[in-house]
Amino acid sequence: MTKPAQNIFQTSERVARMRASATLGAMQKALALKAEGVDVVDLGAGEPDFDTPAHVRLAAQEAMSRGETKYTATGGTRALQRSIIDYYGREFGAHYEPAEVMATAGGKQAIFNAVVTLANPGDEILVAKPYWVTFPEIAKFAGATPVYIETERNGFQLTAEDVRAAVTPRTKHIIINSPSNPSGRVIPPAEFRKIMEVCAERGVYVVSDECYLRFVYPPGEVFSAASLAPELRARLCIAGSFSKTYAMTGWRIGYALAPAGWIKAMLLVQGHSTSNPNSVAQAAAAAAMNASQDCVREMLGEYARRRAWLIGALAEIPGFKCFAPEGAFYAFPDVRGCLSGRVKTSAVFAEKLLTDEHVVVTDGAGFGADGYLRISYATSLERLKEGITRIRRVAEACAR
Repeated sequence: MTKPAQNIFQTSERVARMRASATLGAMQKALALKAEGVDVVDLGAGEPDFDTPAHVRLAAQEAMSRGETKYTATGGTRALQRSIIDYYGREFGAHYEPAEVMATAGGKQAIFNAVVTLANPGDEILVAKPYWVTFPEIAKFAGATPVYIETERNGFQLTAEDVRAAVTPRTKHIIINSPSNPSGRVIPPAEFRKIMEVCAERGVYVVSDECYLRFVYPPGEVFSAASLAPELRARLCIAGSFSKTYAMTGWRIGYALAPAGWIKAMLLVQGHSTSNPNSVAQAAAAAAMNASQDCVREMLGEYARRRAWLIGALAEIPGFKCFAPEGAFYAFPDVRGCLSGRVKTSAVFAEKLLTDEHVVVTDGAGFGADGYLRISYATSLERLKEGITRIRRVAEACAR
């Protein structure tokens, strides 16, 4: 029998530069253990534990009944585009034209489209640490070089001065994420404006990831870069998502708002990759934006209750330090006080939580912050309490 050829599959250089998603890796571990019947406390999830609101699901059913199951325009239906435009006008006083908006298969595709349309080999893309795991990988795929901005000394808060110091003649983009995944930090509106002024002054394109836009806790302020003056939006692309705001992660629907020329280029990319987003999901998304936002306020209220309990509980775990996040639904504790002996890194600590106590968290190293853990509170308070009880046992064992 002829032996199969060895090592015949070799990935492209661009793909070879990419790393696997740490967040998806944590999710796969949780799913594998659950499939074995293990009582897993999953605090790694990056998705709401709420059902998609009933009126949104109903809109999808009605769209199917009307036969809205065909291809749409690459950038989405006029109904969804109008819903997005009206929403940003109503909520942020921002004016956009239909040529400046497109629907995408999730917020991730909006970011991908925005970066690959402009980045060239040799360009630099600024990414503040800690970052969402996908940001540097998109930069690498585009042939650009991710350049990291260290923010730990500022409590993981990006500032205009940080950006000014990082910009070089090779800087093409900066990707900004506020509220932040994983840290939950929120850039104050005045500071965000200063960052945009620096970028405008230096000719840097900005991708503002606003996927957690509505999840800000008082006294923090909900802020969109769309509310800035037109001259500051000339090089701005907003990437938005229905996944978190309306608990629609599996629907894979998002959007981008950008100058018409940029959108035109993004449509070209999307037209040769995924084409239009799911037609039924578009109808549901339009209904989500057009209707009362009470469902969003209810989810935020429950997240706030969990957040208050979790931050207090984390402060009582030996070796843990954690600031209170202003947004999103993650805590990002510093666990370096637990690291010694055989448990020298946050990755080992996270693995110990999984093997010893069946608790899933995401190692901070995947976000560019070794020594930290991302803990999601997008789960019931009951399961959150059980998870913290198990985490405490591991932390106390490490302290002995």
